[in-house]
Amino acid sequence: MSPPNPTAAAILAGGCFWCTEAAFEQITGVLDVESGYIGGDPQQADYKAVCTGTTGHAEAIRITYDPASISYEQLLAIFFDAHDPTQLNRQGADIGTQYRSAIFYADDVQKTAAEQVIAKLNAAGEFPQPIVTTLEPLSVFHRAEDYHQDYARLNPQQSYIQAVAVPKACKVREKHPGLVRD
Repeated sequence: MSPPNPTAAAILAGGCFWCTEAAFEQITGVLDVESGYIGGDPQQADYKAVCTGTTGHAEAIRITYDPASISYEQLLAIFFDAHDPTQLNRQGADIGTQYRSAIFYADDVQKTAAEQVIAKLNAAGEFPQPIVTTLEPLSVFHRAEDYHQDYARLNPQQSYIQAVAVPKACKVREKHPGLVRD
């Protein structure tokens, strides 16, 4: 019997976690996507507290993936297409530090990869403004309440999902067709 394939994790914050979760759930090699909170006071990691914008947390997703099927750099490319990394502490109408664009790196390899991807995108002028995504060391990830998990998939007709999450997921499908599940 062969050992199971090792998995890896990436924790990314790109605004509302419903939207980033929807963008990544369709990707080949992504095994699981969990919505949660990271980067703030570990005693106040719940939706009500995080929504105040005073806990220091970001709404984020933890992506468990198969590194034999998709690379960390490919996940970062999708991440930058799934939100606007040039907006400081907001995504569209969602405003506050809890909606910041951030990469929570687990080690120097992830940090260096993120720095290189950001430098490449900025140098190529991929966005009309410089990327403001922060690189933050991995801290405690708090899984969001159950009703936030798989929210877009379970509530496809909800107006916010239709107006915000679906267009982001479609953009990812268009820009990364080779990485989208059949």
